[in-house]
Amino acid sequence: MAEKLVVISDMWGVKKGLWITSYFGYLQQYYNIQFYDIQQLADIDIPVLTEENIHKAFVEGGIETAVAHLLKKESEPSHYLAFSMGGTVAWKAALKGLPMKSLTAISPTRVRLESERPNVPMNLIFGECDKFKPEMKWANEVGVDLNVVPSFGHQLYSDEKIISEVCLGLLEKVTKKAI
Repeated sequence: MAEKLVVISDMWGVKKGLWITSYFGYLQQYYNIQFYDIQQLADIDIPVLTEENIHKAFVEGGIETAVAHLLKKESEPSHYLAFSMGGTVAWKAALKGLPMKSLTAISPTRVRLESERPNVPMNLIFGECDKFKPEMKWANEVGVDLNVVPSFGHQLYSDEKIISEVCLGLLEKVTKKAI
């Protein structure tokens, strides 16, 4: 039976997420994938979808709503792949007891504001030029390693080179034979 992979979108959800189909193309053969559009998880329904309006809706209660809904929907230990705000939601849900086998979070925007880390194997990936990337001081204090990709910005997760590298790492989790 295939391992379960829970995928959580960035703040745009499916509205600007054609890139996410590339991840599915690599991973669906080896994982049972459950996808969540983070706007739906957060019950965000705003008339004018600007970056500022969406971000404000998440900060003013959407993150907490998404965490609560994720905790209700997922109860079995699974691998998680989350993008931007979705990474922050997965991190916070793990701190509240969401069972995780691993967390791969790419450009998780607001984890830099957290003071504790989930007790789960994780891969935190940031672009070197991402203005939301945490400082190394924060990473040392919280006890996490940052995987920083040179010459990329916040949306590195939509680049085909990064997609293939991330997917290769996730595929290694399920294709390596136990010795």
